[in-house]
Amino acid sequence: QLPGASKLTFETYILQYYFRRVVAEANQRLSKMSAGRFYLQCQVEPVKLNTKSGLGLDVYDAYTDLKRDVKTLSGGESFIAALSLALGFADVVQASAGGVRLDAMFIDEGFGTLDEETLARAMGALVQLSEGDRLVGVISHVPQLRELIDSKIIVERGRSGSHLRGPAPEPRQRD
Repeated sequence: QLPGASKLTFETYILQYYFRRVVAEANQRLSKMSAGRFYLQCQVEPVKLNTKSGLGLDVYDAYTDLKRDVKTLSGGESFIAALSLALGFADVVQASAGGVRLDAMFIDEGFGTLDEETLARAMGALVQLSEGDRLVGVISHVPQLRELIDSKIIVERGRSGSHLRGPAPEPRQRD
């Protein structure tokens, strides 16, 4: 409340704190998925009372050495940025929640916007995420994903409705 000082609500201050943590975690994954090209940056803007300032994003493009608005990303670039943010959010929640573990994540579509190389890097990040006891479910119509995913359930449309086709059940061993 000092004269001439920026005014910031407590709520916005807390949101900015966690948002910066999410962006930092997201950048670790985005860097890998974009082969070091993209990094997210929190927008620096004049602080106004009762606004959510400081919660916007820019993207730094290492190829052009320029910062730009995230709205200028292509479909595939937007997908890996959004995926990175979701994973960064999960990391921050897990680290802040006193031992709460996020055991499952489902990703619906978006992979069709990726070129072959970026698709492989994104899937590599998801495979790494699924190591251990975590489940990562991918919902997609992209044929290349069928080759990259070991365990899958396929939903097939039929005249009497949809049905599931999955891996053959493993034979039970008798003792």
